[in-house]
Amino acid sequence: MTETTTNQSYLTQGAYDRLKGELEELSGPGRTEIAKRIEAAREEGDLKENGGYHAAKEEQGKMEARIRQLTQLLENATIGETPPDDGIVEPGMIVTVEMFGDEEQFLLGSREIIDPSMQVFSEKSPIGEAVNGHKVGDTVSYEAPNGKQIEVAIKAATPYTG
Repeated sequence: MTETTTNQSYLTQGAYDRLKGELEELSGPGRTEIAKRIEAAREEGDLKENGGYHAAKEEQGKMEARIRQLTQLLENATIGETPPDDGIVEPGMIVTVEMFGDEEQFLLGSREIIDPSMQVFSEKSPIGEAVNGHKVGDTVSYEAPNGKQIEVAIKAATPYTG
């Protein structure tokens, strides 16, 4: 028996719709436009010294990488289901924790939700894995990249409504 895990991410319905629109634009009209720019630059002659050609090819590479990223994200997303307001931390929640004597607040979910006013941590991040599934009042710890154990007290967990 083989067990596989996917990189699931929580997305709001609005974020999912926006990202799906971006993917459709990039993989349709975006690809057509970049192909035209590459062809036009290619017709200018010597490709070795053709800055327009190289810039268009580089942009094409970045666009294809974004298409792959969006495709994977959208295929593996948990969409729009607001988690219950039961004090148990799970993707899609605003989590308030106390670390080093200071309170920090973040969204547990995908950075693609884009709320510039808030930090976002994936449930796969060290702090995300540490708090996910725990409840308000629990104290958990995780290992920082420098190897130190960081203790985190969960103060609040409420569903994200943005």
